[in-house]
Amino acid sequence: MDAAQRDAPVSPLERSSHTAFIHNNTLYVWGGYQVVAGQDVVLPSDEIWLCDLDSGMWERREMTGDIPPDLSGFCGANINSKLYIFGGYETAGYSSQMFSVDLSEPCCSWKRVTDTKGTTPSPRNKHSCWVHRGRLIYFGGYGCKTLRELRNTSSSNFTLEEMSWSRAVNEVTLCKGWNSEVNVFDTLTATWSMPETQGSAPSPRGCHASALLGNKGYISGGVEAAELDMFCLDLDTWTWTKLDISSAFAPLGRSWHTMTPTSDHTLFMYGGFGTNGDTLNDAWQFNTQTREWTKMINPHKDKPRVFHTACLGRDSDVVVFGGSRNLRIVMDSMVILRLPSPHHCRDVLIFQTQPYSLSRLCEDVIGQNSELLRLQLSWLPSKLQRTLEKRMSFFSASS
Repeated sequence: MDAAQRDAPVSPLERSSHTAFIHNNTLYVWGGYQVVAGQDVVLPSDEIWLCDLDSGMWERREMTGDIPPDLSGFCGANINSKLYIFGGYETAGYSSQMFSVDLSEPCCSWKRVTDTKGTTPSPRNKHSCWVHRGRLIYFGGYGCKTLRELRNTSSSNFTLEEMSWSRAVNEVTLCKGWNSEVNVFDTLTATWSMPETQGSAPSPRGCHASALLGNKGYISGGVEAAELDMFCLDLDTWTWTKLDISSAFAPLGRSWHTMTPTSDHTLFMYGGFGTNGDTLNDAWQFNTQTREWTKMINPHKDKPRVFHTACLGRDSDVVVFGGSRNLRIVMDSMVILRLPSPHHCRDVLIFQTQPYSLSRLCEDVIGQNSELLRLQLSWLPSKLQRTLEKRMSFFSASS
């Protein structure tokens, strides 16, 4: 990288470890961090970015209210255009706070979720969430518990770090570690609960990928293993199942990857940080019926990603945004450090997972040949004109 590249201004869209979702073919992006002058900088909590996926145009919206603090490793989830943020790491330490904002309102105002019933989960980050029947179902993560909480936690659900244990001297000392807990927040009754699970549960972990298919939640990765594992939780019976997969056909073990449902029985996985130390650029599809992985043809194989997001778009497209293309890790005998990376991304990657309809194919062909066909737009109905003008803008910006 030359001096001009190093000194170039950082786009406000460049980010990693953000949250994103798609509603009405608009991509919503909030939070995350980027690198400025060699330092990680958490992005503002009082703004959200919207991308019209038909045109590729971005819009920034201001947010007011009870603004969340600067957070890293938080978990975001969307229910009917209401964004929930839970957990994360802030200046004061690990958080167990929850915030929500209704993005369908003209003014986006944050609210701290208080007056909840039940027991709030212990502070954590690097966890995941399934949205099912109006509930936010959280799994795993890294965080802290008091000694009293630790004594009431099954050893199979929490892996304590030795350094944390050596400092424990009284009941209020916080002990850090990884967990495999399932915590449920009912958004209709504002109630926390912890169902008793059974079956072959995954080991405590964070930095994994999760996805929902029907009434089943899937978990993969987030542990040091040569091959990628896969677990399934039945959200009606709370029964875990470990899916047996031949190691000859399993992807490399990884963390910080994404997994997206693309049909009733398929999951699309992209990128992540491999157990070989590489930022990965491979795309795979997992069939939950046959329990088989298939490596996909990847049109973006020159764009490895980690700390990115992946959402299901129209026509079963997977829409990947942001992340880093070159994660660097330094290890010694005491600690693992992530070095600040200047290689954060702002591009939107589209992965086609199903054959397109004739209408979509026509839209894209016209959009890709705007100079040739623009004069003929006036022959079409006004609504179709606006749609095609957006597609022309999208392909013009991406060319």
